[in-house]
Amino acid sequence: MENDGRDGNIPHDDRWIADSLQMSEASAWLAAIVENSDDAILSKTLDGIITTWNRGAERLFGYATDEAIGKPITLVIPEDRHHEEEGILRRLRAGERIDHFETVRRRKDGELIEVSLTVSPVRNAAGEILGASKIARDITARKRAAAQQSILLREMHHRIKNLFTMAASLISLSAKASTTTADLAADLSARMQALARAHSLTLPDLNNDPGAETETSFIALLNAILAPHEHHLGSRISVSGTDVPITGNALTSAALLLHELATNAAKYGALSTTDGHLTVLLEVSDDLLHMTWDERGIQAGEQDRHEGFGSTLERASLQGLRGQLSRNWRPDGLSLSLEIPLQQLFPRT
Repeated sequence: MENDGRDGNIPHDDRWIADSLQMSEASAWLAAIVENSDDAILSKTLDGIITTWNRGAERLFGYATDEAIGKPITLVIPEDRHHEEEGILRRLRAGERIDHFETVRRRKDGELIEVSLTVSPVRNAAGEILGASKIARDITARKRAAAQQSILLREMHHRIKNLFTMAASLISLSAKASTTTADLAADLSARMQALARAHSLTLPDLNNDPGAETETSFIALLNAILAPHEHHLGSRISVSGTDVPITGNALTSAALLLHELATNAAKYGALSTTDGHLTVLLEVSDDLLHMTWDERGIQAGEQDRHEGFGSTLERASLQGLRGQLSRNWRPDGLSLSLEIPLQQLFPRT
């Protein structure tokens, strides 16, 4: 008796149609997922010939579908990495799946991009391997972020190591120049604050390139060092002339040198009196930065009480800058002349 379906059973022909429709719908869903994936999804033969190429592959590699299909997969592999494809095909023929293989591929415009590959063998109903499906994910941004993080960690380690070394040297120097604990604390604190103000000028821009070497300028450094000594009733400090960039180790040496100059001016020189005035002029010639530090308004005989900043720190700072310093005492003040090679302030390649 023919089954009319009233007993709850679906006729054979109707079941086959329903199954076919379900499979067709599933295939349509799968095709839509593949086509609209952000990842590059493609397939290739065991000879490495591209057979399918989704929109993600077009975006990632820059080749349109009709430009890629029928071409060897080496189309997007740099020449120095062709050996990778040979190894991948060999493993695919053996039935292996290659999961999250990180490598470099080449776009149509020649740009190299970092990708993570997942490659799986494609089999027919009999289990025979016909080719491979490949998913490529762009990890260039992730790799760059990891590299920048590594640079920042190394830089932080380097700076911390240098900070401890510098702190130990300053403690030793301040101890020699101090007679009381209070003097030691004040002297050391002032030097450390000067370094902090100087290095705050060179904090990297984390929104752009956090690993980049950041420059400031000599005038910006001068202003940062001299700002605490500015008179609240009006300016008694004048800084002018040709500005130049300063970066790297030169910043530390220059900051310590300028801090000692400013400290001595505040203790014994032009900045120690209400009538005193400090003029700093910068000039550039013969690949040298020339700085004239001119103090006026010092009372007679006051300048003889102190020769200047500590000779030990002076020698160390000048050695770091490869600079030369000379002093010229006058009845009403002091004039210092400093010369520093520009190459020491901002090395040029």
